[in-house]
Amino acid sequence: MGFVNKNSFLFFVVKFLFLFAIFYFGTIFFIGLAAPGGFYSSFFSHYFDYVSWLKISYLKGASIIASLFGYSTIEEPGYLIRVIHARGIIIAYDCVGFGVMSFWAAYVLAASIKFSMKLKWLLGGLFLLWTINTLRIGLFLVAINKNWPMPFNIDHHTWFNIFAYGIIFIMMLLFNYAPESKSKQQ
Repeated sequence: MGFVNKNSFLFFVVKFLFLFAIFYFGTIFFIGLAAPGGFYSSFFSHYFDYVSWLKISYLKGASIIASLFGYSTIEEPGYLIRVIHARGIIIAYDCVGFGVMSFWAAYVLAASIKFSMKLKWLLGGLFLLWTINTLRIGLFLVAINKNWPMPFNIDHHTWFNIFAYGIIFIMMLLFNYAPESKSKQQ
């Protein structure tokens, strides 16, 4: 019995690492295809540039959050969002959060549960990670315009990683102890 458990855990780890590498490095590869120069593909850039779609969604979300604090914003080329006549931020590739999203997606998809449950957990977790990233970007835009200091002098990327992996840890606990995770049906 112990041998089977060790093998199933080892199989999970191998699947997780493989999927994480595919998602993480695949995204870096896709960024290269969508960015002019190098291996640029106009077809891919036009139809499959999901990283830019995420960046645009963060711009829209940050604008909504800034409006809750009474700020009007404008979007400028280069994924820049600015409070009108004030400071702004650029949504760079580091801001997308594809590392934490890749981690969560690999974790859920490596599990041995029904595909329908994987899909629910995958989409729910990705949406939650997108939401906290949108909040982080929107609040950072407000913070730089209100001259709020970063707590403990820790930059906003580090705060996002702390919160994101904290959320992932909680989601992992919920995922592992959810009734549908107990049945190991594929």
